[in-house]
Amino acid sequence: MTSTFYLRPIALADSPQSEDGEAVRLAGGLTYASRFAVIERAGGRVIGRERYSAAELRATLGDLPQAVQEQFANLQRVHAPLQCGARTLRLDQPQVMGILNITPDSFSDGGQFMDDPEIAGAHAAAMLEAGAAIIDIGGESTRPGAAAVWEGDELKRVVPMVERLAAMGAAISIDSRRAGVMEAALAAGAHVINDVSALRHDPRSLDLAARSAAPVVLMHAPGDGDDLHSGGGYADVVLDVFDWLAARRDAAVAAGIAREKILLDPGIGFGKSVADNLALLNALPLFHALGQPLLLGASRKRMIGALSAEAPAHQRLGGSLMLAAKALEAGVQVLRVHDVPETVQAARVWRGLRDAALTDFSQLAG
Repeated sequence: MTSTFYLRPIALADSPQSEDGEAVRLAGGLTYASRFAVIERAGGRVIGRERYSAAELRATLGDLPQAVQEQFANLQRVHAPLQCGARTLRLDQPQVMGILNITPDSFSDGGQFMDDPEIAGAHAAAMLEAGAAIIDIGGESTRPGAAAVWEGDELKRVVPMVERLAAMGAAISIDSRRAGVMEAALAAGAHVINDVSALRHDPRSLDLAARSAAPVVLMHAPGDGDDLHSGGGYADVVLDVFDWLAARRDAAVAAGIAREKILLDPGIGFGKSVADNLALLNALPLFHALGQPLLLGASRKRMIGALSAEAPAHQRLGGSLMLAAKALEAGVQVLRVHDVPETVQAARVWRGLRDAALTDFSQLAG
């Protein structure tokens, strides 16, 4: 039986000097790992787990499986900035993506920006002013049980708003799983394709994304067809999602999408239980071993309500900020959120704490 290996960071450090230099910088960002687990899996089951300090891992790396060596290199991969028109999104520090739903039925703000482009445009401008690096425009709800949207309706919803924000000079992501919508949005001024089906829903999407040369976000969702939430039975949700994202990354590269243009999203809330989501959030540093920038969309998700007396979506700010902080600590590069001012403030405070730790030379060995 063939074994599969994974290299998971299991302890993070405030700074390399706090570990006398024995820490690994993750993804060229401001997160450092000091301890690691090499996990072996066969037949869907974990059959081995060995722990290493950073020094031990470096010393024995040549004796470990090739997959572990590749993942160690991936953990340290420095990601180039994303160019979005005149705007540059640096990936050596966290960026906030503001959500703009032009839909009647999204779980959090459905209908709020559907019928009045002035209100929607003002909201987008406010998110940019508050510090959002990019605006993610979507014209279809992908919540559980949501009805599929006709492509023509989706186009009518999103293209005018893309044109409006492009005229403002904004960096824009199009949240769609239809190649026709992606193509029209890119032509209208969008810069990034964010596909919750990881370019599986529309057979034209892979080729369109490759020809466009636009950055793409590939998100994990277990379902095929219209229901992305079905089929979520996992042997080990963390390792299963890791393998799935690796396969989609490889499929995208094989289709002609440049590897440096691919971001990955573990798909919090899509075909996953509360326990599944919590496991993924606790394992976020592992996903740097895929060698791609990470995007996380956990804002106002149902799991927050499930953990807080069924608080409705509009009362989940505290939980959303806690999950954002978890992502920041794990080195996630892009946070997709509804509450931009609060998340930007949290990220700036986190950055201040990180900078202070990096310049605290009292932690150096005497």
